[in-house]
Amino acid sequence: LAPAVTEAGPRGPLELSLAAAVINRVYRITAREAPRVTDMPKHEFRGFWLSTVVNIDWPSRSGLTATAQQSELRGWFDLARSLNLNAVMLQVRPSGDVFWPSTAGEPWSRYLTGTQGRNPGYDPLAYALAQAHARNLHLHAWFNPFRASMTANLSDLVSWHPARRNPSWTFAYGGRRYYNPGIPAVRAFIIKVIAEVVSKYDVDGIHLDDYFYPYPVAGQTIPDSAAYNSYRLPGESLANFRRRSVNLFVRDLSTKIFATKPRMLFGISPFGIWRNRSTDSRGSATSGFQSYDGIFADSRYWVKQGWLDYVVPQLYWHQGHPAADYNTLVNWWSAQVAGTNCKLYIGEAAYKVGDPAQGADWQDARELYNHSAKCRATARVAGQVYFSAKSVRANRLGSMTRVKDKYYRRVAMTPAMPHLGSQRPAAPVISSARWNGSGVELIWRGATTGTIPRHYAVYRWEAKASSSAFIPSQAGALRRVHRRRGNPEKFVDTGVVRGRTYWYVVVGLSDLMIESSAASAIFIRA
Repeated sequence: LAPAVTEAGPRGPLELSLAAAVINRVYRITAREAPRVTDMPKHEFRGFWLSTVVNIDWPSRSGLTATAQQSELRGWFDLARSLNLNAVMLQVRPSGDVFWPSTAGEPWSRYLTGTQGRNPGYDPLAYALAQAHARNLHLHAWFNPFRASMTANLSDLVSWHPARRNPSWTFAYGGRRYYNPGIPAVRAFIIKVIAEVVSKYDVDGIHLDDYFYPYPVAGQTIPDSAAYNSYRLPGESLANFRRRSVNLFVRDLSTKIFATKPRMLFGISPFGIWRNRSTDSRGSATSGFQSYDGIFADSRYWVKQGWLDYVVPQLYWHQGHPAADYNTLVNWWSAQVAGTNCKLYIGEAAYKVGDPAQGADWQDARELYNHSAKCRATARVAGQVYFSAKSVRANRLGSMTRVKDKYYRRVAMTPAMPHLGSQRPAAPVISSARWNGSGVELIWRGATTGTIPRHYAVYRWEAKASSSAFIPSQAGALRRVHRRRGNPEKFVDTGVVRGRTYWYVVVGLSDLMIESSAASAIFIRA
């Protein structure tokens, strides 16, 4: 291949007409493919949770060298890429301790070095961001909001831990130590901790798990009467006080995130059942544990109030479960996000696959595959997240391979978030496309003024000269979702056949995955 010839006039590259395409000519195109039914959606959230608490996933054990930790982390991101996932939820605050050099008051996590407060010698969050973004993965910083320690004893914490300095902020319950959500100073402190990451790191989202008030322990009562008596409203019941406290935390954290970085995403992965229909007519046709009543998490309310950009209910049951049928809950959550800006991703129990203790249904290699089929067929379901990374890697019964081979055959962009800003970025311009000995080396330049693209979508399909290029509506031809690194950008496509003719189309994408109004295209012979 010779370098591409750009047909440049006073307005830039030529607009592609219906005339025959010319080899090595660069065109500016605006035509878009009509939407069509496809099993390769262009936008879909695909991720896994990378757990750090008690070293579930990473690091594999505490006390590894920084080099070993970094090697393991790269392996997890490589795994995500190999499955055509596009996001990782990295747990950066597992238990009142952190994975970045915090100035907000909480110590380095014991799961890094084995000793709480000991510096691991590098910034794990900064390293994770660089490695994830280099692989075109989105990284969401995952926080457990109210767990202060995995043990109940304050003396197990470093002497300067906020929980030891402010013991009245905490309570012991079920063998663990928790920050009390009912105390305004506690909520403000935790928001301060999270806000440090929002302001200092280029994470793609802030993510909370399902732990608010602790899950019930038989025979024990949460010792929060002092906070209740101090901060309740007149006539407010204890249950309503707890729910209001959590609601205030979610609202205020949402407000803080958007005030600091208006285009940063905020999401929560609540327990899968809000309430049962037998209790509340708005609830699901289920008969399981109710998070509204049991852990005082009014997740439906958060969605309806517009506080979340996405919600990932943990639907860790099989299809046909008598108390909590997976399909029933997918349908219920789909109905809850209707009419809101909140995207719905489904949390999947990869850890149950092939585990004899989980019953016969989880011995079916097609269980997760069937979950993906249900999600694809259900309106407003925009992706899936798997717990946890270790189980995704184990791929028991070949379950993840089945999902990848059918549903994740192509890469996908994460869902667009136009409610946070719908301005289209400037279109890129292809500079050249040439055979470099192993594939087609595609080079393009992005805009340097106006709305600069944050990502690029690169499409390629085999075609004849009589064809025209267009911006695809689905991912059948999508080869890469490329995070902006510099100018120019480069992609080497090794999937072409020497001597055949192809269209390449490069589209600019904003940080919110909004497409440029035009794209750059080139017709080449490999």
